[in-house]
Amino acid sequence: MPPDETGWREEDGVLVRDLTFPDWAGALAWVNRAGEVAEARGHHPDVLIHGYNNVRVMLSTHSAGGITDADHGLAAALDALS
Repeated sequence: MPPDETGWREEDGVLVRDLTFPDWAGALAWVNRAGEVAEARGHHPDVLIHGYNNVRVMLSTHSAGGITDADHGLAAALDALS
């Protein structure tokens, strides 16, 4: 599925978004803010910092075996950080 206007796309039953920052510190700062949002919601994404300044966020509800409203809600909350 191609990305939507926010950059989220579905890959193998997971919502995925890739972000690029000016440097590693910017990527890490965003991940830390995303972690606070996820912790407050009790819904935790898989996150990968790679290639110095790139972040990949992967959302799915493991207990439900796929994407749920909780994933879409967290995606929207994370969009507010970008």
